[in-house]
Amino acid sequence: MKDSKHISRSRAQESSAAIEKMYITMRHLFNRGFYKPMGVSGDTLREALLALRPEIYGNIGEEKVELNGLLYVIERLPVGIEECRFINLTSDEGYSKSHFQAIVPPKRRRNCYRIDEEQMNVEITRGRSDIYDILTHLTFIFIESHKIRNRVLLDDAGEVSRDWFKLEQAVSQNKKLTLVEKEKAISHASNILGRTFEDVLEIYDAFGSVTSPDRFLHVIFWLGKLAIEEVVDNNKRTITFSPILRERLGHHIHGEIWATNIKEVLKENQLLDRPIHVISANMHSVMNSIFATPALKTKFKDKTDFFIYEELSKSGSYDVRNQVEDIALKYGMISLPDTSGTNIDVQIFDTAKIDWTKTSFPKATIGDKKPVIIVMDYAFGEQAYETIDELLKPYKKETLLNVESVSIMGKAGILEGGKGDIMIPNAHINEGTADNYFFHNELSAEMFEGNDIAVFAGPMVTVLGTSLQNRDLLKFFHESTWGIIGLEMEGSYYQKAIQSASKIRKSVPLDIKVRYAYYASDNPLETGSTLASGGLGTTGVKPTYLITIKILEQIFNVK
Repeated sequence: MKDSKHISRSRAQESSAAIEKMYITMRHLFNRGFYKPMGVSGDTLREALLALRPEIYGNIGEEKVELNGLLYVIERLPVGIEECRFINLTSDEGYSKSHFQAIVPPKRRRNCYRIDEEQMNVEITRGRSDIYDILTHLTFIFIESHKIRNRVLLDDAGEVSRDWFKLEQAVSQNKKLTLVEKEKAISHASNILGRTFEDVLEIYDAFGSVTSPDRFLHVIFWLGKLAIEEVVDNNKRTITFSPILRERLGHHIHGEIWATNIKEVLKENQLLDRPIHVISANMHSVMNSIFATPALKTKFKDKTDFFIYEELSKSGSYDVRNQVEDIALKYGMISLPDTSGTNIDVQIFDTAKIDWTKTSFPKATIGDKKPVIIVMDYAFGEQAYETIDELLKPYKKETLLNVESVSIMGKAGILEGGKGDIMIPNAHINEGTADNYFFHNELSAEMFEGNDIAVFAGPMVTVLGTSLQNRDLLKFFHESTWGIIGLEMEGSYYQKAIQSASKIRKSVPLDIKVRYAYYASDNPLETGSTLASGGLGTTGVKPTYLITIKILEQIFNVK
């Protein structure tokens, strides 16, 4: 009898299985309506996240608390969530019309409402990807909170260490700590976290704000306090999903309102029968690329275009930004701040009203039909399908839109190269499946050469979330015959909507052109270059505008 062959799974296969398990589990918990993250119902999610050990969560599998990952997550969750035992995910259910003040996390656009001392409501209006994002982040911080509990709880009766007692004293002062008090508290916190004094000191201020400079201590204390109460009092934290959210999710409620608003404005301005070009980008690069240089040429004499774009991107440049916006509004731009709940603002440019001599494209050749450009802010994950699918549908079922092109300019993780480099995809592959969307990209790598920026072309993978990646899985994607150059969250969803609208539903022209280009926000294969290592700063300005200008040159037929 032959010996049975020992078959072992590679780390990449284990990681892929962990992501699939998390995806299925999160959908199951959503359908169930509630769960306790650190109880039996949260076991599978915790185990899968610990098996995956995403790069962005650093030392999640070790005893010491992960500080960079904690900062990354805290910036994407509402202030005060660490104090809440009950977290309720809701749809847009009218809290904006109440006395409750919306709390918006600094790095993620979502409205949250503190209902009382124990409950935080988080509005989900951007689809399932928003739920995956939040649940993954919450699972991470709850795992970290129990690391704190393990280091400070001395017995089952609730006796705590001296370090914990001293930390509690520092947090309860309710005033800004003096330098001596702060450093004493950091000393105790570093023992609790299993980190060096220097580790804590380096990241301390990044957690703080003008109103709460010592928030780091507050976050650590409350995470630990609730974790201790879970063990000593069996008082488990609970995540619930409101009945209205469970009823609405997946039905394009917000996307339909968003798209209808845009079409109504097009109709009001008699633009519905004109050629339309859709661009998914930020709310400044298209406007600035067209109008900024001529508008600011006297202020920035003898400066390059990219110098001007960098100045406009600086945090305090309100005056010059407003100057450009005023000119854009004068020459055919319509601004549509979002009211639908999608958190996707829109700008509409009527090229018939543009004086091309006052733009950066004096050689624009737009023909008699004068196209209309719709610029939409970035979608989030699966929300990309919801919004583009609704936008490409006919207006009131009978007026077809003449959408000539859809262009996507976004941020992505790169697997070869570094921050600020450019990626030009020719296909999007859905992570965890072999589902793939191949397309002809009107943009090519050659178009971007000679600008001192590295350019990579090839397939890209559309991932479930930025926080669900690890080095082994990414190396497999990159080094296998898939030849993946980068990872992002929306590409396959955009393409799925475009293909169904043009090839099956026939609501837009069959020969619709697509353009995809991404600039690298991070390299998750490089230690110290993940998203948790910080933002792009001005590194992202040049590739952002380079991509935007190439898209506009094609729309304006600039040779």
